[in-house]
Amino acid sequence: MSCTYATVLALLAVLLALSLSPEADSAAVPSSTSNTTDPQGLLKRIFMKEADASNFFRRRSRRGAKSQDEINAEQRLVLAADERRREFHEEQRNEFENYAEEEHDEQDERTRVSTEQWREFHYDGMHPPHEYNRHST
Repeated sequence: MSCTYATVLALLAVLLALSLSPEADSAAVPSSTSNTTDPQGLLKRIFMKEADASNFFRRRSRRGAKSQDEINAEQRLVLAADERRREFHEEQRNEFENYAEEEHDEQDERTRVSTEQWREFHYDGMHPPHEYNRHST
């Protein structure tokens, strides 16, 4: 029973503290009803006149016909983007071809060096080296 009594007493103390605090007044609804008596003031800020709205949507319609200048400008942008893309891919292809050619040349050089080393190691000094086995330069 004392637990229930202590809980009720604590709730009453919290309720009293909240009712006396100044923050409770700021959270309440203000008593003045000046905004509710003049709904036209709020509507004027939100809505526009019907003629203005129809002009707005007529000018900004998705299906509105574009002028020839707009079409030409968009086409120039598309062509410029295509040209940049083409140049980029051509540059990438040239870089890869140069890389592949360098790798191929390095591999040929390593193969030639290892072949020369093998020939020097296995040459017995009695027979001349066979020219047909050598790579022509």
